[in-house]
Amino acid sequence: MKSIVIFNNKGGVGKTTLLCNIASYLKIRKGKRVIVIDADPQCNATTYMFPYSDIENIYKSGNTLFKIIKPLQRGKGYLKSDLPIITSPNFQVDVIPGDTQISLTEDFLSKDWLDGKTGDYRGLQTTLLFRDLLEKLNADYDYVFFDVGPSLGALNRSVLAASDFFIVPMSSDIFSLQALENISKSLNEWKFQLERGLEDYKAKEKEDFEINNKIIKWNLQFAGYITQQYTAKTINGKKQPVNAYEKIIRRIPSAIQKHLVANNIIQLRSNKLGEVPNLNSLIPLSQSSSAPIFNLKSENGVVGAHFNKVKEYDNTIKSIVSNLQLNID
Repeated sequence: MKSIVIFNNKGGVGKTTLLCNIASYLKIRKGKRVIVIDADPQCNATTYMFPYSDIENIYKSGNTLFKIIKPLQRGKGYLKSDLPIITSPNFQVDVIPGDTQISLTEDFLSKDWLDGKTGDYRGLQTTLLFRDLLEKLNADYDYVFFDVGPSLGALNRSVLAASDFFIVPMSSDIFSLQALENISKSLNEWKFQLERGLEDYKAKEKEDFEINNKIIKWNLQFAGYITQQYTAKTINGKKQPVNAYEKIIRRIPSAIQKHLVANNIIQLRSNKLGEVPNLNSLIPLSQSSSAPIFNLKSENGVVGAHFNKVKEYDNTIKSIVSNLQLNID
């Protein structure tokens, strides 16, 4: 099983739309066992993948990600009851729904992180709550995707500390470039602090910190980037970004190499997984239908030239998924 976070410190880069469509493509087209964990307090992935009429019932049931965090807050350790998993009818992936209440856990996670990085058991247990969740999911899935917000706060730190890989979606603007340095600095600091905490725990307790009989270590690796949201023009039959975007796009590879690839242990087949041009009205159609873009049909409101756009996006996601699998499998 591979766990993957799609993350950028800058918001508005199309992260959730990309994640949900990659996850759904792996399920529908590739036949993989896939689950999405909505760890963004804005709950955008949950809202996207389920009809609006279902959302209220999801939250009334209490079967959300907050159910997993709540026992830790109450000092009862990791969740021992069934996980809150439901299936998206159109995306066809399993989902642990998000919950706005998880935004209230930042202080709790921050406090226990301070203890965890000094080797305290309770602090490490809290910090690694998502590693415990991944162990519970390990036998049932090929891929786990985490949707997270754009912050470098305690919640995202816990998700990234537990995961195997992260993907960076890049919009074609200067702020996405600047965010790369923030990500690199934060990940390097978190890795150092967690590893020191694990070493201190071992020194005090004379044993390694384990979850499900597995010794815990920092596993996170960069899996590639995707450029998004540029306006394309056609030159000699080939689509290219217009000049204003192209100037930024040309700077992305070197920034990625400097801030993210240089820290990797694994060697990637390609740092760039693909690029997604402007999709115009396909995104609102996809959102209103709670259906993946590559699988939109006439009953979802697709008409005329939209069909070609859907086909184009299908090919785009196919290529991105193929490159991702080459990098991490």
